[in-house]
Amino acid sequence: MASKKGNNKRFWLIIAGIILAFALLAVIGRTAGWIGGDAGGHPVETSVVSDRSITRIVTATGRIQPEVEVKIAPDVSGEIVELNVREGDFVNEGDVLLRIRPDIIQARLDEANATLLGQKARMEQNRASMLRAKNEYEQKRTLFEREMLSQLEYENARRSYEAEQASFNASSFQVENARAQLRRIEEELRQTTIRAPMTGTVSKLNVERGERVVGSIQMAGTEMLRVARMEQMEVRVNVNENDIVYVSEMDTARIDVDAYPDRQFIGLVTEIANSAIMRGEGTAEQITEYPVKIRILSPHNIMATGDGEIPEEQVQISGSEVIIPQPIARFKPGMTATVDIETLREENVPSIPLQAVTMRDMSLSNPDTAGVGREDMRRVVFRVTNGNAEMVPVETGISDDRYIHVIAGLQGGDEIVSGNYRILSRVLQDGDVVRVTSTRN
Repeated sequence: MASKKGNNKRFWLIIAGIILAFALLAVIGRTAGWIGGDAGGHPVETSVVSDRSITRIVTATGRIQPEVEVKIAPDVSGEIVELNVREGDFVNEGDVLLRIRPDIIQARLDEANATLLGQKARMEQNRASMLRAKNEYEQKRTLFEREMLSQLEYENARRSYEAEQASFNASSFQVENARAQLRRIEEELRQTTIRAPMTGTVSKLNVERGERVVGSIQMAGTEMLRVARMEQMEVRVNVNENDIVYVSEMDTARIDVDAYPDRQFIGLVTEIANSAIMRGEGTAEQITEYPVKIRILSPHNIMATGDGEIPEEQVQISGSEVIIPQPIARFKPGMTATVDIETLREENVPSIPLQAVTMRDMSLSNPDTAGVGREDMRRVVFRVTNGNAEMVPVETGISDDRYIHVIAGLQGGDEIVSGNYRILSRVLQDGDVVRVTSTRN
C-alpha cells in the first residue's frame, strides 16, 4: 500500500514539472518573439534623427600635484642641528629651512686659511730670493759686457736668477690653489645652511632634527623636503595610446575630484608627453599610456597663506542679504581626480542614440558573397518604414556618452530602432515587422 502511494506522488511531481517547463517556454517564447511574433511584431523603442551638439570625450584618472615642486637635497653630508619648518608651513624665498652641523667643515676652513697664509709667506720668501738673484745677475751682466767677468760666472748668475724666478712663479700658483681650496670649503660651509629656493609651501618633510643626511656630491643625496607652489595645481593622468591621438594642448577638461563629490572643476591641457609608459610589458595585459598634465583653472588654494577670510570681491550683497559663495577648494598633493577631456565639438549635427548602431554581416544579404565564408561587417541602423525594420548601413563620426554623429545613411526626422538591446543586437533582421512601444526625440 505504501509503495502505491509513493508511485502516485512521483507521478504527480513529474506532471507538475512538465507543466512548469511548458509555461516557462511559453513565457520565454513570447518575450523573444518566437510565439505571437508574427502577429504583433517585435516590440521596440524608437528615436528620431535630430540635430544635436556632440563633444568627443577622452576620460582618464590621475592625481593632483603642484605644477611647480622643488625637491631639496643637501650638497654636504652631516647631522641636522636646526630644523625650522614643519610640513605645511609657508616659506618665503631665502628663508632658512634647516642647518647641518658645520664643525668639521669649519675646522677644514681654518686649516685652509692657515695653508693659504703659509703659501703667501713662502711666496714672499721666493720673491725676495728672486729679487736678490736678479740684482746679482744684472751686476754680473754689466761686468761681463765690459769683459771684466768670465763667461762661466755670467751663465751661473743667469741660471740662478731664472731658477729663483721659476720658484716664485710656482709659489704664486700654490697661493692661487690655496685660495681656490679656501673658496670651495667656504662654499661647503655656506651649504650647511639650507634656504628656501622659492616662495611656497613645504609639501613634504622627510627628516627630523638629529638625523644624518648624505650630500649629493657623493651620490644621489638625501631628499630632505619639498617646497611647492600650492596655489597652482594640476592633474597628472595617463591616457591610453588609442585616445592620445585625439588630445591636444589647450583642450578643455572637466575635472571631478573625489574629495569634492558635489563639485566640478575646469582645466586645460598644458603638456602631452612624447614618451610612453608601458605597464605589463611582454604580457597579454600590456598597456601603453602617455602622461598628460592638466592645469586646474577653477579657483582653488587662493587663500592658502591668508587668514581664512573671504575676499571682499567674492561677497555678493542682494538687498539686505549677504550671499557667501561656495568655499574655495583646498587641493592637496595626491588627491584622486577623474578628467573628461573635450577633444572635439561639433554643433548641430544629425545624431542618434549610441545603442541604435549595431554591427551586422552584410554578406548574408548579398547573393554574390553569401555562403562563401567572407564576412562583410558594417555598422547598420534599423529604420522603421511602414511598420517594418529596414536595415540601413551608416557612416558615423564622433560620439559622446549618449549620442553619435551620423554622417551618411540617414536623414533628419527618420525614425530608427533604439531598443531594446537584445532585440536590436540579436533578434531583429531586415524586413521584420516591429511594434513601436515608445518614441524619443
